[in-house]
Amino acid sequence: MDHELHAQTSFAKLPRRRFLREAMLTTVASGFASTFVSACHITSGHEASTSFGVDTMDQALEMMAGLAPLTNHGPMAAEALMSLGRADTVITFVTAYMKRFKTAYPAPFLAITSENWREALGDGRRVADWSNFFNRELKEAPWPHLLEKWSAVLAPGLAAAAAHGLIRTAHAVRSLSVKDTDLRRRELAEGLGYWAAYYQTLPEAQRPGLTKLKPGEAIKHVPLLPTAERGGGSIMLALRRLDGFAPFASASALIETSGNPEHVISELTETFANAYLRNVTPRSLVTLIHTITSTSGLRSLLPYLSPPTTEKILRFGWQVGAALYSIAAIGSTNVLPARQEIKIDNLIEQAVDIGEEHAIKFTEACLREYSQKSNPIYLQAAQDALSRIRPV
Repeated sequence: MDHELHAQTSFAKLPRRRFLREAMLTTVASGFASTFVSACHITSGHEASTSFGVDTMDQALEMMAGLAPLTNHGPMAAEALMSLGRADTVITFVTAYMKRFKTAYPAPFLAITSENWREALGDGRRVADWSNFFNRELKEAPWPHLLEKWSAVLAPGLAAAAAHGLIRTAHAVRSLSVKDTDLRRRELAEGLGYWAAYYQTLPEAQRPGLTKLKPGEAIKHVPLLPTAERGGGSIMLALRRLDGFAPFASASALIETSGNPEHVISELTETFANAYLRNVTPRSLVTLIHTITSTSGLRSLLPYLSPPTTEKILRFGWQVGAALYSIAAIGSTNVLPARQEIKIDNLIEQAVDIGEEHAIKFTEACLREYSQKSNPIYLQAAQDALSRIRPV
């Protein structure tokens, strides 16, 4: 296994005018609008075709159809490249990635149905069964309906596969929001199946009367898992160690999740970008990257979630970010880098040149968040990570 890994309610579709505006914001942080316009069809957000007229994102998904879900970052990174306006690099990236990825897709174990799904929750052996289940469900109902329903069910297990169930689902949703195709619906089924198969809850404790804090203050109250208890192994294993760390249980209740959900997400990602810079070490790099890619990924789900599900997803999104911080932080002892001009185009080119999936996904997430709230902390975090990740 890759070392790093480690109820039905109403919904409202995003109006087309708002979608086009937000798609542009998502993919264009000030300074690379020209890159976006030249590389993509402006009417579709991040669509592009190969020289053969084949849809680039769909071609990439078809190429990666046989790759096992666990540790598979390919579809996420490909979608991130599309959103960065670098559709021209997607097939090259996927071709190289497939040469490095050696895990075959697992065989089905036992079919999951609407009657027996609870017993399969969190059973990694059933990942193919879960994907098959969601593929069948997507033939019976519109994908936004399925997303709302299962986001509510799966929210308490957002830690699934070091939050990759959420992250992969979020990339699939954004891709589907641009264009609805069979391959993109299948990718959503893969993301939800990944989330369900590796569903993992974190300890919670109710604290009546606790004053709710902004994320920037709340993170100061997140207890760090003692170094002696961290051990080695995957992020998934490290997160399980929190089950025996009683002080962490109250962390999920620390923040206020009411108010504008998009503002809450900006507060979360800004907090974790700051925490990344103050705590990153070679050992904690990937874990702390996930605090931002996971919480930023929540943004892609928001247009399709009801208010109760939104509140739930924000609360557990914070909890997962706090958990990753708890198992990786060193006490915020790093000094923040000096302010300097960071050009967005340069960050994109570096991520593409490095060619590593985390470099691509993290850069895209940071630029996505920068487009929402122009805090240079996002650019600093992306630049720092790019300086640490080795090219492939």
